Amino acid sequence: MQKLARILGAGVVFGIIALIIHTLFAFVSMDFYGDPAYLPVWSKLMMPTAGPPPASFLYYSLSFNIISGILFALVYTVIGSCVPGERFVSRGLMYGFLIFLVGAIPGYFALYLLINLPTILIALWAVESLLLYLIGGIVVAKLISTYLFLRGLC
Repeated sequence: MQKLARILGAGVVFGIIALIIHTLFAFVSMDFYGDPAYLPVWSKLMMPTAGPPPASFLYYSLSFNIISGILFALVYTVIGSCVPGERFVSRGLMYGFLIFLVGAIPGYFALYLLINLPTILIALWAVESLLLYLIGGIVVAKLISTYLFLRGLC
């Protein structure tokens, strides 16, 4: 039960961190979101009409970020002991970087090939993802590794 609580807690913390990072990067790339040429690309959840997203988008975003964080933490519980690193910081950074390499990069390659978006925007999203996975990796490694270490699994 404690393991499940740590996974859920790590997922919530990851979700909050993700929301903050996504919001900061949205300000950096705001010109792309407001460009009428790309308006048809954005989902109806984010932009039902031209202009800022509705409040409901914040709730969807936070919910999806928490679910992603729970999955991120769950995978760490499975493979965390195999990730190189002596301490939770180095192990978390390595885990986040590995997830970025196998999860984010292939997705951004596909996005570049299939969707008509500016290359710089896709590059910004990649940097955003790297930052999130590195920070998220540290947080999850701290919360999960402490539990695994106490249980003698790490």
